Amino acid sequence: MLKDLLNHLNEGKTLLSGSELESVMQEVAIETQKQLAQINHTYKTDLEMKEGVAHILDKEVPDSVRIRQPFYMDFGKNIEFGENVFINASVHMQDQGGIQIGNNALIGHQVVFATLDHDLTPNKRGNLHPAPIVLEDDVWIGSNAMILKGVTIGEGSVIAAGSVVTKDVPANVIVGGNPARL
Repeated sequence: MLKDLLNHLNEGKTLLSGSELESVMQEVAIETQKQLAQINHTYKTDLEMKEGVAHILDKEVPDSVRIRQPFYMDFGKNIEFGENVFINASVHMQDQGGIQIGNNALIGHQVVFATLDHDLTPNKRGNLHPAPIVLEDDVWIGSNAMILKGVTIGEGSVIAAGSVVTKDVPANVIVGGNPARL
């Protein structure tokens, strides 16, 4: 069922509240939270953190990836790391919709990646709409930024601290603010 759920999410299909797939997502999320609680409970080296995250993701993470504690994932099954990625403390990755991090990415303290939105219609508010977040190579995201679903940040770009990124960012620019703009 996990494979079916990942296919569903990665195709950008709505996840209906109360559906079997939503139940699978909740079960996976609970297990991920349990594992993260253990990982974040005591000091871990960069290698130990990388290995712990790889175990949760159930896939290889490059040895050059460095993740500082605490680190949070909502789902823990839909993140891809490039080489030489640095993730500072208290980063939150709501990864159901998918997060792809390119090579040489720098991610500051308390950055939030949000790949899901709830439905705007009140009686359908429990339904979830996924879309991926993509960081191309050499991206730097400043502390306390928020990257919303469906956003691609172009190669070499910088996201200023505290920014809320709601739209794609072209390559080799600096954006800042809420919403983020050139």
